[in-house]
Amino acid sequence: MLLKIREKSQGVFAWIILLLICVPFALWGIQNYVGGASEAAIVKVGGTEFFQQDLNRAYSQFSQNLQGANFDEKIVKKQALDKLIKDEVLLQYVNAQGLVVTDQSAKDFIKGLEYFQTDGKFNIKQYKSMLSSQRMAPSEFVAKIKKALVMEQFQRAIVDSEFVTEKDLQSFFKIQNQKRQVELVTVGLEKITEQPTVEEIEEYYQQNQNSFLTDEKVAIEFVELSLDELAKQVKPTAEQLATYYDEQKDLYTTKERRRISHILFAFNKDKGNDHVQLERALKAKAELANKDFSVLAAEVSDDKLTATKGGDLGLFNIGVMDKAFEDAASSLKLNQVSEPVKSAFGYHLIKVTELEPAKIKSFDEVKDELTLAYQRAEAESNFYELGETLTELSYENPDSLQAVSDALGIKIVKSNLFSRNSKARPNNTKDITSQQAIIDAAFSEDVLKGENSPVIELGDDKLVVLRMTEHQPSEVRPLESVKPVIVAKLRADKARKVATEKAEAIKAAVNGGQTLTTVAKQYGLKVKKLSGLGRSNGDLPWQVNQAIFKAAKPVDGKPVVVIVNDVSGGKTVISLLSVTEGIMTDSDKAKKELAKTNLAKAFGQADFNATLNSLQDKAKIVVKNITE
Repeated sequence: MLLKIREKSQGVFAWIILLLICVPFALWGIQNYVGGASEAAIVKVGGTEFFQQDLNRAYSQFSQNLQGANFDEKIVKKQALDKLIKDEVLLQYVNAQGLVVTDQSAKDFIKGLEYFQTDGKFNIKQYKSMLSSQRMAPSEFVAKIKKALVMEQFQRAIVDSEFVTEKDLQSFFKIQNQKRQVELVTVGLEKITEQPTVEEIEEYYQQNQNSFLTDEKVAIEFVELSLDELAKQVKPTAEQLATYYDEQKDLYTTKERRRISHILFAFNKDKGNDHVQLERALKAKAELANKDFSVLAAEVSDDKLTATKGGDLGLFNIGVMDKAFEDAASSLKLNQVSEPVKSAFGYHLIKVTELEPAKIKSFDEVKDELTLAYQRAEAESNFYELGETLTELSYENPDSLQAVSDALGIKIVKSNLFSRNSKARPNNTKDITSQQAIIDAAFSEDVLKGENSPVIELGDDKLVVLRMTEHQPSEVRPLESVKPVIVAKLRADKARKVATEKAEAIKAAVNGGQTLTTVAKQYGLKVKKLSGLGRSNGDLPWQVNQAIFKAAKPVDGKPVVVIVNDVSGGKTVISLLSVTEGIMTDSDKAKKELAKTNLAKAFGQADFNATLNSLQDKAKIVVKNITE
């Protein structure tokens, strides 16, 4: 097990393992809770079928997680397919074992999902909106969440049951704190001036035509239903605004703020009965004629927590104290002290130390803001009604937007040509063809066939339907236009080939018994020597450091030689001379518990993966043709 962790952590400071290992949740994001299709299944796990759209959804989630990184699409699709299969294998197994999650647990989980929260609170409107958009009943969604949670339940049962021994910890730090002695030499790329032959250029062009394709482009026309535009058409009267102002007055009201202090004469055995405490309160009230309230509070208040702060209770909030206390605190003027007020705790003298009266912004102050709010509120119902009309008409007239334009009175707008690679921007940008939802729809199969797109939601306040007006398929660029690129590529390939051959020759010579220093001199290269090199070394490129700590230990004093690709395209030849095992340092001892916890999770996750692989081996799985 430690060997597996070591292999996974080579070249990266291994404490990353301790800090970042976690139990991965069994499902994707919220978009993965919906699905279903009518086309032929591409994967069958037991009695459950999956379709191309299921794989596309899984792939989409994978690629979103890899945004900004270079990745092989085929590899990621394979990983997505494997995840899809593993999830179903696990689900079928936990169902067979009779594991269950209650409806209430699932509902509590849903309420905690950030996807459905606004300002940290569950937004029922947003929840219902998502279900409506996916045509899913709440009971169906809860059922899907229960499936997800029961899989996690099984996963945690394995992961959380693992433990780490003292020997495991010693072994981990032994590997983690290794020191290595190396020599390395960099073989850079030489400048190649030799011109490739005509035959070489032609051959490369013919074999790599997919690299020289122009971007596929489309031009579209579209109609846009905008809540803001509908709102501008609403012309409220003075009477309507005045009525709306009265209805919304709470939004423009700043509530009264009171800061209060008190002196408490508490009911308890030591201080006597009700009468005694009232007498104490009356006596203190009289003393206030010659003594400051805060000073007296410090001297006689039985509320020792506030006494040191002059009896300060902070801002006054209704519903916290007894009604009698609240009534008195609410009625006092600034700096006025109450008569003794009886509560369940004793008698209080109450003083208002700060008072900020409630304020209501006048109609004139908020008129512009009020007008916009009224217009938008009035337009919303119309927006949803027109949205339904937009949906119906664009579907009933799939080969034109004119019917929609005439019925709704919105103009048809035309775009210039754009490609799939147009830079996507947020939905509030004015350039509609730079928005990802529009790009996806414009290049969808139905739109490219000449049909209207489905209604596209751009945020909560815009609906768009588009259709293609022009389509330029991708085509191979002429050889002459890409010839400079090919020449540069062939020269770069030649330079890398020369560097590779030189690095391999150096490696062979060192393996043959020569020192790296001796061989490097023959090629005019300099050797860099490093002793006591640790995993967290930041002076070397990460791929070099990774290769150093991934290399096997030298045997019988013979160095281990490896070659690493440089970012520039050159090579680094590494000669590993020796390895010194690490020990647990005083600093490591402080991290011991953290290491123990996270190593246990790592072991547990490895056990879970092994269990899942075993279940998958036993399951009946059929994979059919998959669209690339």
